[in-house]
Amino acid sequence: MNIVSWTPLREMDDIFSRYRRLAGGLASNGGDGESGAQSEWRPVANISETKNEYVIKAELPEVDRKDVHVSVDSGAVTIRGERKMEKEDEDSTQHRIESFYGAFSRSFSLPDNADVENISAEAKNGVLKVHIPKTKETQPKTIEVAVQ
Repeated sequence: MNIVSWTPLREMDDIFSRYRRLAGGLASNGGDGESGAQSEWRPVANISETKNEYVIKAELPEVDRKDVHVSVDSGAVTIRGERKMEKEDEDSTQHRIESFYGAFSRSFSLPDNADVENISAEAKNGVLKVHIPKTKETQPKTIEVAVQ
């Protein structure tokens, strides 16, 4: 009899892998014999604020700049794109693919003081930065009303 050590974390990983395959068909073939995580995914994003602007930093590793689109509509900024699975060399064998591939979309509500006309974006080292300048704050103006 062989003694097999029980590793609960490995079993949890197997359970989640099976669930992902069943729930979203993540290990389905893309029609061309590729296997891998083909599904909609959500890249992580951090939002920060300085005195002059808001900055959204979205992590987009291995996403080509031409595959990313930033738009502003109805008080929200939306980041859309696609992370494409690379064609592997026929001499190599993939043993495990944990990265997600496919289309993504993230939308963020804009605050009232966002200058939507001057929003800019830059991509560098797998991170997309969306710069949202603030409008000049209008100071509350007190108006005296004469009582008759």
